[in-house]
Amino acid sequence: MSEQHNIDNVMHEHRRFEPTEGFRQRAHIPSLEAYQSVYRQATEDWEGFWRKQAETELAWMQPFTSVFERDDHGVRWFDGGTTNVSYNCLDAIIAAGQGQRTAIIWEGEPGEIVRLTYNELLQQVCKFANVLRGLGVQPGDVVSIYMPMTPELAIAMLACARIGAVHSVIFAGFSAEAVADRNNDASAKVQLTADGAWRRGKLLPLKQTVDQALAKSSTVQHCVVLRRTGQEVPMTAGRDLWWHDLMSQADDHCPAPALPSEHPLFILYTSGSTGKPKGILHTTAGYNLWAKLTFRWVFDWRPDDIYWCTADCGWVTGHSYIVYGPLSNGATILMYEGAPNHPAEDRIWDIVERHRVTILYTAPTAIRAMISWGDQHVEKHDLSSLRLLGTVGEGINPEAWMWYHTKVGGERCPIVDTWWQTETGGIMLSPLPGAIATKPGSCTMPLPGVVPAIIDEAGEEVTEANQGGRLCIAKPWPGMLRGIWGDPQRHFTQYWEAVPGMYLTGDNARRDEDGYYWIMGRIDDVINVSGHRLSTIEVESALVSHPRVAEAAAVGRPDALKGQAICVFVSVKGGEPDEELRQALKLHVRKEIGALAVPDDIRFTPSLPKTRSGKIMRRLLRDIAEGKKEVKQDTSTLEDMAVLAKLHENDES
Repeated sequence: MSEQHNIDNVMHEHRRFEPTEGFRQRAHIPSLEAYQSVYRQATEDWEGFWRKQAETELAWMQPFTSVFERDDHGVRWFDGGTTNVSYNCLDAIIAAGQGQRTAIIWEGEPGEIVRLTYNELLQQVCKFANVLRGLGVQPGDVVSIYMPMTPELAIAMLACARIGAVHSVIFAGFSAEAVADRNNDASAKVQLTADGAWRRGKLLPLKQTVDQALAKSSTVQHCVVLRRTGQEVPMTAGRDLWWHDLMSQADDHCPAPALPSEHPLFILYTSGSTGKPKGILHTTAGYNLWAKLTFRWVFDWRPDDIYWCTADCGWVTGHSYIVYGPLSNGATILMYEGAPNHPAEDRIWDIVERHRVTILYTAPTAIRAMISWGDQHVEKHDLSSLRLLGTVGEGINPEAWMWYHTKVGGERCPIVDTWWQTETGGIMLSPLPGAIATKPGSCTMPLPGVVPAIIDEAGEEVTEANQGGRLCIAKPWPGMLRGIWGDPQRHFTQYWEAVPGMYLTGDNARRDEDGYYWIMGRIDDVINVSGHRLSTIEVESALVSHPRVAEAAAVGRPDALKGQAICVFVSVKGGEPDEELRQALKLHVRKEIGALAVPDDIRFTPSLPKTRSGKIMRRLLRDIAEGKKEVKQDTSTLEDMAVLAKLHENDES
């Protein structure tokens, strides 16, 4: 196998943390041998394994006749069966005698607290399901949701699932243009929003944004408005209706209809490097099963847990691990409306302490921000209730992992570093906390039923340890995407054509000598330096391990001699950057991972361009490094255009 087909591994991380004996003794999967046994069952008797899981975990109105089918039109899981996701999340839990269990603990940014039991949540969901039916929503119709993180957002999602409507949740921070584009692509029939939302003490004018979007959304017939902030908003007669008015008249009885296993559940739009955002489609039974099982496996969920995922329901993490996965297990979830640093940088730790949170699932971007705010904000709170920590969204650099482990987890909490995507529907690679030892920066091993493969550019599987390549999934799994809304050819071309018979994730990865997986960034984030293919994540991790660096992003730019040169964008902490720091960082990278990875350019910047879910948009940085002045890529998910403008300004100065 020629060297040019692989990605060189230059990062060396040897720290290893075994699960504690106390954690193992109570874990659902309590040992490496137990994990290996379940994994073998799922691989060797693939169909039998998924048949048993589906029959055991989901409530079926009509049993399925086959586990898996594939034809020219796509794949079908549990064909012939009927079920209902809302029923599995609510009615089934109540039928098991858990109706008085708290389903949602909600805290608003100003400090209000609301608690809903499963009985109360079902009542609210049924009422809003009847509201939607009263507005003419039929099974298969798309409901667009642009709402703050309130219980009503989860209620709206579950109400759609109950009656077979397809929800399209749009993060309540996107522009009017982005909302209109998504509404038109999905042919949305009803829009849900709020008068506004609270963010860092300020009122966000959600209704104003929606009004601008609806002027360009020809298919939307009604707009339902939640009164959240009490601010005055215009209401268009015949189109706009108040949530509370409709709910006051709605019946709280709405039996869950039997829906086919492959009935569409939701569309979630994710941006690409070119073209319009794509609507990833997930369906009913397979997605529900995958979200439920992976939540229990990865978070080792117990009935007495208070679980907090800090994501927004505008992202797939909120779909799978705030709403559908936890609730179908009967979990108690915490939802928080606002910013993690308002009114002070200890808000997140204050919430953990007051609500006695036991499981915390957050993003590496948030962890790096918390590090930059200072340890004192963590240290003044009692975090002894925490027993498990998780990360999601992108790879976590080892030093941030260690801070999370020591400062937040007190060196007693396992960390589940999870790898997955909008397209996968749920977690694919992750430690099982009672079974698998962790390594800082590694998502460790595949979950039962997940069969990864690392493929080089020649299309051959990489078998040598620590040689990187394209991460693919070799076998179908129940939570897999079913297509791109309205564009089946794009679905096939983007995910299945490049490596025949396998799902192409779009990420690079390597597998070490222990069989652990390490994500090495997106496929187009590889930098080819003098014939050596280097992962951006490894360069960034080396930089972030320096005490002055808060965040770093590495990209490649054309170079006549090397093919590509390494250009890094660095945000610092503790004073203004200067030439002395620039040289010190180059020496630090040389010491950490070698001369080959030393950056050619180091550009200091106060902040990096990120998506609204916190991922660094390296493709935009690549354009800046290459000197491109005009932005031609999709920026609908960019959190702050001012950051991009500042980078261009710095580039010209």
